[in-house]
Amino acid sequence: MEQRHLGRTGLRVSRIGLGTLTWGRDTDEHDAADLLKTFWEAGGNLIDTADVYGDGEAEYLLGRLMEGLVPRRDFVLSTKAGSVPDPDRRFNGSRGHLLAALDASLARLGTDHVDLWHIHAYDPDTPMEETLQALDLAVASGRARYAGVSNFCGWQLAKAATWQLAAPGTRTRLSSTQMEYSLLQRGVEREVLPAALDLGIGLLPSSPLGRGVLTGKYREGLPPDSRGASEHLAPFVEPYLDDTASRIVDAVTTAADGLAVTPLQIALAWVRDRPGVTAPIVGTRNAQQLSAALSVEALSLPDEICRALDDVSAPVHRYPDHDWSTL
Repeated sequence: MEQRHLGRTGLRVSRIGLGTLTWGRDTDEHDAADLLKTFWEAGGNLIDTADVYGDGEAEYLLGRLMEGLVPRRDFVLSTKAGSVPDPDRRFNGSRGHLLAALDASLARLGTDHVDLWHIHAYDPDTPMEETLQALDLAVASGRARYAGVSNFCGWQLAKAATWQLAAPGTRTRLSSTQMEYSLLQRGVEREVLPAALDLGIGLLPSSPLGRGVLTGKYREGLPPDSRGASEHLAPFVEPYLDDTASRIVDAVTTAADGLAVTPLQIALAWVRDRPGVTAPIVGTRNAQQLSAALSVEALSLPDEICRALDDVSAPVHRYPDHDWSTL
């Protein structure tokens, strides 16, 4: 699998990453082992997890598999901290919480360091400089090799990256940001992606298949074994089952038919090759689905297909995103 530099760093990662959102909950140890081995054999090296996935079970399961199934040295291991199961405070970006969460992640993963550590989300109740200092301490102590953020909007990302760049050699440069990005969700193109491009920060798109909707599986209803039919994941999928999404899925399907490939391949190739994108993170239920996703490695979309998909999925971006003098 082709590799790309993560932002403006020397770290190279596979241009498709493996997500573990459902590990330890919907994905059992047997399926997880098949997924990890399939990904490794295909040349993939970027694995994404978080301390809250499966209430920690995803990290624990991943650590066990890397210990006995595949070599830890072959992977760029990424995890996140900052989300908390507290209805009154969804995110905790305090230095104390973040560093304690990192130590707990390392214990579950069975390793002395992660290659990439993300702040899971912006915490408005903690000074940003305190949150960012946790990244500096993690890297300085060797517990993390690179650092990034996740789910930061444009001004938050720009402020955080600029703060880190203000003291080179002392503060850790942000290498990446993880955000939802697909043909069904192009909101990052307003401010996040331009900021990331300007600052040399690599974008790691989550849900690149529109939470599974872009595969076309929901065109005729809810398959009983799908996430959309799952009690705890149905609310995650439901926002992308509207008429607007249906028109985009139809366009993806038409493009797939024309190129004799699958809608999954069309949607994944589109987001993978967008400017500023380093590696979409895909989460699949089994090795067969993962192999289907990884088959996109050989596909590059023709320019006319890209333009057609851009047009049908184009979000409305007016003032102040465009030059005001043209409005």
